[in-house]
Amino acid sequence: MLLIYVVKIGPRLDYVFKHICGRILGLDFEFTTNLEDFIAHSGPKMSYGKAPLGNEFFVQSHKLLFSQGLEDWEIHVRPWDESVGFFASGDIGKMPYDIFAASFYLLSRYEEYLPHVKDELGRFPYTESLAWKHGFLDQPVVDLWAYKFWEQLHRNFPELQKTKTKGKNIIAIESKRPFEFLNRGFSRTVVGFLSDLYKLRFGRLAWRTQVLMGLRKDPYDTFKWIIKLSRSSPAHVILFFLLGEGYTYRETLKTNRQGYINLIKYVADYLEVGLILSYHWLSNLPQLLIEKQQLESYTHRVLDSSFNDRQRVKLPEVYRNLVEAEISRDYSMYYFDQFGFRGGTCTPFLFYDLEYEVKTPLELMPVVGKTLALHGNAPGVIEKTFNSFYRKVQSVEGQFIMIFSNRDFEPTKHNKIWRYLFSEKLMKRAG
Repeated sequence: MLLIYVVKIGPRLDYVFKHICGRILGLDFEFTTNLEDFIAHSGPKMSYGKAPLGNEFFVQSHKLLFSQGLEDWEIHVRPWDESVGFFASGDIGKMPYDIFAASFYLLSRYEEYLPHVKDELGRFPYTESLAWKHGFLDQPVVDLWAYKFWEQLHRNFPELQKTKTKGKNIIAIESKRPFEFLNRGFSRTVVGFLSDLYKLRFGRLAWRTQVLMGLRKDPYDTFKWIIKLSRSSPAHVILFFLLGEGYTYRETLKTNRQGYINLIKYVADYLEVGLILSYHWLSNLPQLLIEKQQLESYTHRVLDSSFNDRQRVKLPEVYRNLVEAEISRDYSMYYFDQFGFRGGTCTPFLFYDLEYEVKTPLELMPVVGKTLALHGNAPGVIEKTFNSFYRKVQSVEGQFIMIFSNRDFEPTKHNKIWRYLFSEKLMKRAG
């Protein structure tokens, strides 16, 4: 057991040490503020503060973890071996940077509370992030720092053991448009027919007619294929469905139709089903609860997982609503148009409410990206990007999480790369 001496145990310090030492490294550790107990301890121990007590294993602290509220800290990002670091400690201690304060800055999404330029949908764009500006968005730096810390710690205390085990690959599939032609409602179906006629798309018109007559499968209905592969895979697959109003008219479905309900029930018999929270109702807790209860009535299971339509994360309001709704895991913490580690980690982490200064039970899942961010690239470029991120996650025994769409698996030529990554690269690997 590692004993850690600190002058004061605050919520920020407790949060980030439990992520690095507990979640990432799997270390057995305890805090103490009692100097006599620390000195008397004969096993592995370290101190974290302004100055060392003696010649113990020491990491110099930055003010961040002992502060409250928001400050616009001056941050200097510097190269550190194959990665970067910030919040320098000088020559004091075993680490050149306070990795705990730096990790808290990234995990709490501190920068998203500070003034920044939002995109047209009110989202925090990746171009505003410290990671993008300094070239480390493609690195799980928090995990890399944790392993650097472990190397130093283990060198000083060879008897220490870490128990971190690799997590399963998680494939989240957005099923916002499970059907191209079915369950669209009378008015949308008529509009579709007229649009095909106006644009002289006779092949599509015939296809639509055959699907509606039950003579042909809807092109977006790829669920049996997904389930078949999932049943023999060590990976964890979650399908997310939208029950509320779509962001656009085209995306809105008649979700109370029996065909749609039957699809959700069918999927829930084999896989976890999650909820896509309606973009227009993200800040409306009563509506969120209605959608949650509706989905639970279809699946007869407690809803554990959700993500926000259009990946809008309005901190801290939206996440507070998820906590109130007792949703366990959120899959929105990524950039819709750029692969990377938005929270700086590839290990699931808890939402820390900076305004209330409290750790919440809501687990934020570190999604590396969505297929949409790579659409338009050549298959070779897509696979190279995928492989690069997969290797980085594996190198720190993290959890690889990626979001697909059910439409990515439509058996067309341009979807071949997505079907390959899903079936050959992810479904056949445990992690």
